[in-house]
Amino acid sequence: MMEIGRVCVKIAGREAGEKCVIVDVLDRNFVVVIGPRVRKRRCNIAHLEPTDKKIDINKNTPDEEILKKLNDLGIR
Repeated sequence: MMEIGRVCVKIAGREAGEKCVIVDVLDRNFVVVIGPRVRKRRCNIAHLEPTDKKIDINKNTPDEEILKKLNDLGIR
């Protein structure tokens, strides 16, 4: 369920309640996320709630393009 492009909601930390997208899977416990109000950073998957939405990106997609795709989905 935790794959690149999966839209999630952070459920812990200072950015709790904000939506983000997974841009890289580091190992079975950590991923890299970015979002409109979420800085690009490593995040424990226990702090994420996956949604049913997924965007088509890969590991090397520029941050600006990812944020534009989130905006197109209505995630601001």
